[in-house]
Amino acid sequence: MSPERVVVTGGAGFLGSHVCDALLREGAQVVCVDSFRTGSRENVPDGVTVVAADVTRPLDLLGPVDLVLHLACPASPADYLRMPVDTLRTGGFGTYHALDLARRKGARVVVASTSEVYGDPEEHPQRESYWGHVNPIGPRSVYDEAKRFGEAMTVAFRAERGVDAGIVRIFNTYGPRMRAHDGRMIPTFLRQALAGEPLTVHGDGLQTRSLCYVDDLVRGLLAMARSDHPGPINLGNPDEVTVLDVAHRSIEVTGSASEIRHVESMVDDPRRRRPDIALAQEVLGWRPRVALEEGLRSFVREFAG
Repeated sequence: MSPERVVVTGGAGFLGSHVCDALLREGAQVVCVDSFRTGSRENVPDGVTVVAADVTRPLDLLGPVDLVLHLACPASPADYLRMPVDTLRTGGFGTYHALDLARRKGARVVVASTSEVYGDPEEHPQRESYWGHVNPIGPRSVYDEAKRFGEAMTVAFRAERGVDAGIVRIFNTYGPRMRAHDGRMIPTFLRQALAGEPLTVHGDGLQTRSLCYVDDLVRGLLAMARSDHPGPINLGNPDEVTVLDVAHRSIEVTGSASEIRHVESMVDDPRRRRPDIALAQEVLGWRPRVALEEGLRSFVREFAG
Protein backbone atom coordinates (compact mmCIF):
# COMPACT_ATOMS: atom_id res chain seq x y z
CA MET A 1 0.00 0.00 0.00
CA SER A 2 1.40 3.40 -1.00
CA PRO A 3 1.53 6.21 1.59
CA GLU A 4 -1.15 8.88 1.19
CA ARG A 5 0.71 11.97 2.42
CA VAL A 6 4.47 12.24 2.26
CA VAL A 7 6.84 14.92 3.54
CA VAL A 8 10.10 15.22 1.59
CA THR A 9 12.72 17.40 3.26
CA GLY A 10 15.10 18.79 0.65
CA GLY A 11 12.38 18.20 -1.97
CA ALA A 12 13.66 21.05 -4.15
CA GLY A 13 17.10 19.50 -4.52
CA PHE A 14 18.44 17.19 -7.21
CA LEU A 15 17.42 13.90 -5.60
CA GLY A 16 14.47 15.21 -3.62
CA SER A 17 12.70 16.62 -6.67
CA HIS A 18 12.94 13.28 -8.48
CA VAL A 19 11.50 11.59 -5.40
CA CYS A 20 8.60 14.08 -5.46
CA ASP A 21 7.99 13.21 -9.13
CA ALA A 22 7.87 9.49 -8.38
CA LEU A 23 5.54 9.93 -5.40
CA LEU A 24 3.12 12.03 -7.47
CA ARG A 25 3.02 9.27 -10.09
CA GLU A 26 2.03 6.87 -7.31
CA GLY A 27 -0.87 9.13 -6.35
CA ALA A 28 0.54 10.44 -3.07
CA GLN A 29 -0.01 13.90 -1.64
CA VAL A 30 3.50 15.37 -1.46
CA VAL A 31 4.79 18.14 0.80
CA CYS A 32 8.21 19.56 -0.06
CA VAL A 33 10.04 21.19 2.85
CA ASP A 34 13.06 23.17 1.72
CA SER A 35 15.07 26.25 2.71
CA PHE A 36 16.16 26.78 -0.93
CA ARG A 37 19.76 27.42 0.07
CA THR A 38 20.88 24.78 -2.44
CA GLY A 39 17.59 23.60 -3.96
CA SER A 40 15.52 25.41 -6.59
CA ARG A 41 11.80 26.04 -6.81
CA GLU A 42 12.06 25.26 -10.52
CA ASN A 43 12.87 21.65 -9.61
CA VAL A 44 9.64 21.13 -7.67
CA PRO A 45 6.98 19.50 -9.85
CA ASP A 46 3.47 20.91 -10.15
CA GLY A 47 1.08 19.36 -7.67
CA VAL A 48 3.53 19.41 -4.75
CA THR A 49 2.76 21.55 -1.70
CA VAL A 50 5.82 23.68 -0.95
CA VAL A 51 6.73 24.71 2.59
CA ALA A 52 9.66 27.12 2.79
CA ALA A 53 11.27 26.14 6.06
CA ASP A 54 14.63 25.31 7.63
CA VAL A 55 14.74 21.76 8.99
CA THR A 56 17.16 22.86 11.69
CA ARG A 57 14.06 24.32 13.38
CA PRO A 58 10.99 22.36 14.53
CA LEU A 59 8.67 21.21 11.74
CA ASP A 60 5.12 22.15 12.72
CA LEU A 61 3.12 20.78 9.81
CA LEU A 62 -0.66 20.50 9.94
CA GLY A 63 -2.55 17.38 8.99
CA PRO A 64 -1.65 13.69 8.83
CA VAL A 65 1.70 12.39 7.60
CA ASP A 66 2.22 8.77 6.55
CA LEU A 67 5.87 8.97 5.50
CA VAL A 68 8.82 11.32 6.00
CA LEU A 69 11.77 11.15 3.62
CA HIS A 70 14.63 13.17 5.11
CA LEU A 71 16.84 14.16 2.19
CA ALA A 72 17.74 17.71 3.24
CA CYS A 73 21.48 18.38 3.41
CA PRO A 74 24.09 20.12 1.26
CA ALA A 75 25.51 17.16 -0.68
CA SER A 76 28.05 18.60 -3.10
CA PRO A 77 31.56 19.60 -2.00
CA ALA A 78 30.99 23.11 -3.34
CA ASP A 79 28.05 23.52 -0.97
CA TYR A 80 29.21 21.83 2.20
CA LEU A 81 32.64 23.44 2.04
CA ARG A 82 30.91 26.82 1.65
CA MET A 83 28.43 26.11 4.46
CA PRO A 84 30.23 23.86 6.94
CA VAL A 85 28.26 24.89 10.03
CA ASP A 86 24.91 24.70 8.22
CA THR A 87 25.85 21.23 6.99
CA LEU A 88 26.51 20.04 10.52
CA ARG A 89 23.34 21.70 11.78
CA THR A 90 21.28 19.98 9.10
CA GLY A 91 22.77 16.59 9.89
CA GLY A 92 22.15 17.11 13.60
CA PHE A 93 19.18 19.39 14.31
CA GLY A 94 17.61 18.71 10.91
CA THR A 95 17.63 14.96 11.40
CA TYR A 96 16.27 15.38 14.92
CA HIS A 97 13.34 17.46 13.69
CA ALA A 98 12.55 15.07 10.81
CA LEU A 99 12.54 12.14 13.23
CA ASP A 100 10.47 14.03 15.77
CA LEU A 101 7.91 14.93 13.08
CA ALA A 102 7.60 11.23 12.26
CA ARG A 103 7.22 10.41 15.97
CA ARG A 104 4.43 12.95 16.44
CA LYS A 105 2.59 11.85 13.29
CA GLY A 106 3.11 8.10 13.75
CA ALA A 107 4.82 7.97 10.35
CA ARG A 108 7.53 5.85 8.81
CA VAL A 109 10.72 7.89 8.26
CA VAL A 110 13.66 7.13 5.98
CA VAL A 111 16.84 9.09 6.62
CA ALA A 112 19.25 9.55 3.71
CA SER A 113 22.82 8.86 4.76
CA THR A 114 25.77 8.47 2.43
CA SER A 115 28.65 6.27 1.37
CA GLU A 116 30.85 9.01 2.84
CA VAL A 117 30.29 7.43 6.27
CA TYR A 118 32.80 4.81 5.08
CA GLY A 119 35.42 7.52 4.42
CA ASP A 120 38.47 6.24 2.55
CA PRO A 121 37.53 2.60 3.09
CA GLU A 122 39.88 -0.15 4.14
CA GLU A 123 37.20 -2.73 3.24
CA HIS A 124 36.23 -3.24 -0.39
CA PRO A 125 33.46 -3.45 -1.49
CA GLN A 126 31.78 -1.70 1.42
CA ARG A 127 29.22 -3.67 3.43
CA GLU A 128 26.79 -2.10 5.87
CA SER A 129 28.63 -3.80 8.74
CA TYR A 130 31.82 -1.82 7.99
CA TRP A 131 32.39 1.06 10.46
CA GLY A 132 34.43 3.23 8.14
CA HIS A 133 37.76 5.05 8.03
CA VAL A 134 36.97 8.75 8.41
CA ASN A 135 39.05 11.81 9.25
CA PRO A 136 36.87 13.69 11.78
CA ILE A 137 38.69 17.03 11.32
CA GLY A 138 39.44 17.05 7.58
CA PRO A 139 37.71 19.38 5.07
CA ARG A 140 35.15 16.68 4.19
CA SER A 141 34.38 15.93 7.83
CA VAL A 142 31.49 18.40 8.07
CA TYR A 143 29.52 16.23 5.63
CA ASP A 144 30.86 12.84 6.75
CA GLU A 145 30.31 13.45 10.45
CA ALA A 146 26.94 15.14 9.94
CA LYS A 147 25.71 11.98 8.27
CA ARG A 148 27.30 9.67 10.83
CA PHE A 149 25.67 11.66 13.62
CA GLY A 150 22.36 11.55 11.74
CA GLU A 151 22.57 7.76 11.64
CA ALA A 152 23.19 7.63 15.40
CA MET A 153 20.20 9.93 15.97
CA THR A 154 18.00 7.70 13.82
CA VAL A 155 19.00 4.56 15.72
CA ALA A 156 18.35 6.34 19.04
CA PHE A 157 14.85 7.47 18.01
CA ARG A 158 14.00 3.96 16.91
CA ALA A 159 15.29 2.38 20.14
CA GLU A 160 14.09 4.92 22.71
CA ARG A 161 11.00 6.47 21.13
CA GLY A 162 9.69 3.62 18.99
CA VAL A 163 9.87 5.50 15.70
CA ASP A 164 9.58 3.37 12.55
CA ALA A 165 12.87 4.68 11.15
CA GLY A 166 15.19 3.40 8.46
CA ILE A 167 18.57 4.46 7.06
CA VAL A 168 19.80 4.30 3.46
CA ARG A 169 23.44 4.90 2.55
CA ILE A 170 23.43 6.53 -0.87
CA PHE A 171 26.46 6.10 -3.13
CA ASN A 172 27.36 8.47 -5.99
CA THR A 173 24.20 9.33 -7.93
CA TYR A 174 23.82 11.45 -11.07
CA GLY A 175 21.19 12.64 -13.51
CA PRO A 176 19.03 15.56 -14.62
CA ARG A 177 18.68 18.60 -12.34
CA MET A 178 22.23 18.44 -11.06
CA ARG A 179 23.67 21.95 -11.19
CA ALA A 180 26.46 22.54 -13.68
CA HIS A 181 28.67 24.13 -11.02
CA ASP A 182 27.72 22.00 -8.03
CA GLY A 183 31.23 20.56 -7.79
CA ARG A 184 30.42 16.90 -8.34
CA MET A 185 32.28 14.85 -10.89
CA ILE A 186 29.77 14.12 -13.65
CA PRO A 187 28.18 17.58 -14.04
CA THR A 188 31.66 19.10 -13.89
CA PHE A 189 32.96 16.79 -16.63
CA LEU A 190 29.90 17.34 -18.85
CA ARG A 191 30.04 21.11 -18.42
CA GLN A 192 33.72 21.19 -19.30
CA ALA A 193 33.31 18.83 -22.27
CA LEU A 194 30.39 20.77 -23.75
CA ALA A 195 32.37 24.01 -23.41
CA GLY A 196 35.43 22.46 -25.04
CA GLU A 197 37.46 22.97 -21.86
CA PRO A 198 39.96 20.48 -20.43
CA LEU A 199 38.38 17.97 -18.07
CA THR A 200 40.04 18.40 -14.67
CA VAL A 201 40.87 15.05 -13.09
CA HIS A 202 42.14 15.17 -9.53
CA GLY A 203 45.29 13.15 -8.97
CA ASP A 204 46.06 10.22 -11.26
CA GLY A 205 42.38 9.52 -11.91
CA LEU A 206 42.73 5.87 -10.90
CA GLN A 207 40.54 6.35 -7.84
CA THR A 208 37.25 4.51 -8.39
CA ARG A 209 33.59 5.41 -8.07
CA SER A 210 30.32 3.53 -8.48
CA LEU A 211 27.75 5.67 -10.27
CA CYS A 212 23.99 5.16 -9.99
CA TYR A 213 21.46 6.85 -12.30
CA VAL A 214 18.89 8.85 -10.34
CA ASP A 215 15.86 6.86 -11.54
CA ASP A 216 17.38 3.69 -10.13
CA LEU A 217 18.22 5.35 -6.84
CA VAL A 218 14.66 6.68 -6.43
CA ARG A 219 13.26 3.17 -6.96
CA GLY A 220 15.47 1.88 -4.18
CA LEU A 221 14.61 4.72 -1.82
CA LEU A 222 10.86 4.18 -2.26
CA ALA A 223 11.29 0.44 -1.84
CA MET A 224 12.97 1.17 1.50
CA ALA A 225 10.09 3.49 2.42
CA ARG A 226 7.56 0.70 1.77
CA SER A 227 9.52 -1.73 3.94
CA ASP A 228 9.86 -1.78 7.71
CA HIS A 229 13.60 -2.47 7.65
CA PRO A 230 15.74 -0.32 9.98
CA GLY A 231 18.79 -0.33 7.74
CA PRO A 232 21.32 0.84 7.09
CA ILE A 233 21.02 -0.40 3.53
CA ASN A 234 23.44 0.54 0.75
CA LEU A 235 21.87 1.99 -2.41
CA GLY A 236 24.23 2.38 -5.33
CA ASN A 237 25.57 0.81 -8.49
CA PRO A 238 28.11 -1.96 -7.83
CA ASP A 239 29.81 -1.42 -11.20
CA GLU A 240 33.15 0.20 -10.33
CA VAL A 241 34.88 2.59 -12.74
CA THR A 242 37.90 4.87 -12.49
CA VAL A 243 37.49 8.63 -12.51
CA LEU A 244 39.71 8.71 -15.59
CA ASP A 245 37.35 6.33 -17.39
CA VAL A 246 34.38 8.53 -16.50
CA ALA A 247 36.22 11.53 -17.98
CA HIS A 248 36.86 9.67 -21.24
CA ARG A 249 33.23 8.54 -21.43
CA SER A 250 32.05 12.09 -20.82
CA ILE A 251 34.13 13.26 -23.77
CA GLU A 252 32.72 10.46 -25.91
CA VAL A 253 29.01 11.05 -25.15
CA THR A 254 29.31 14.81 -25.75
CA GLY A 255 31.35 14.43 -28.92
CA SER A 256 33.83 16.87 -27.43
CA ALA A 257 37.42 17.47 -28.48
CA SER A 258 38.38 18.30 -24.91
CA GLU A 259 41.58 16.98 -23.39
CA ILE A 260 42.15 15.75 -19.86
CA ARG A 261 44.18 17.81 -17.41
CA HIS A 262 45.38 16.31 -14.14
CA VAL A 263 45.23 18.62 -11.13
CA GLU A 264 46.17 18.26 -7.48
CA SER A 265 44.48 15.48 -5.54
CA MET A 266 41.67 16.44 -3.17
CA VAL A 267 42.27 16.06 0.56
CA ASP A 268 40.87 12.78 1.96
CA ASP A 269 39.58 11.77 -1.48
CA PRO A 270 38.58 8.07 -1.23
CA ARG A 271 40.72 5.80 -3.42
CA ARG A 272 38.01 3.16 -3.87
CA ARG A 273 34.26 3.27 -3.62
CA ARG A 274 31.88 0.40 -4.41
CA PRO A 275 28.76 -0.73 -2.55
CA ASP A 276 27.95 -4.27 -1.60
CA ILE A 277 24.21 -4.31 -2.42
CA ALA A 278 23.42 -7.87 -1.34
CA LEU A 279 21.20 -6.59 1.48
CA ALA A 280 19.23 -4.29 -0.84
CA GLN A 281 18.70 -7.18 -3.24
CA GLU A 282 17.56 -9.51 -0.46
CA VAL A 283 15.35 -7.13 1.54
CA LEU A 284 14.08 -4.72 -1.11
CA GLY A 285 14.36 -6.80 -4.28
CA TRP A 286 16.32 -3.90 -5.75
CA ARG A 287 19.27 -3.49 -8.01
CA PRO A 288 20.13 -0.76 -10.55
CA ARG A 289 19.10 -1.20 -14.19
CA VAL A 290 20.68 1.75 -16.02
CA ALA A 291 24.22 1.26 -17.35
CA LEU A 292 26.65 4.17 -17.05
CA GLU A 293 26.83 4.96 -20.77
CA GLU A 294 23.02 4.91 -21.07
CA GLY A 295 22.69 7.17 -18.06
CA LEU A 296 25.32 9.60 -19.30
CA ARG A 297 23.64 9.89 -22.71
CA SER A 298 20.27 10.52 -21.08
CA PHE A 299 21.76 13.13 -18.72
CA VAL A 300 23.72 14.95 -21.39
CA ARG A 301 20.59 15.52 -23.51
CA GLU A 302 19.06 17.49 -20.63
CA PHE A 303 22.36 19.09 -19.68
CA ALA A 304 23.09 20.36 -23.20
CA GLY A 305 19.54 21.70 -23.55
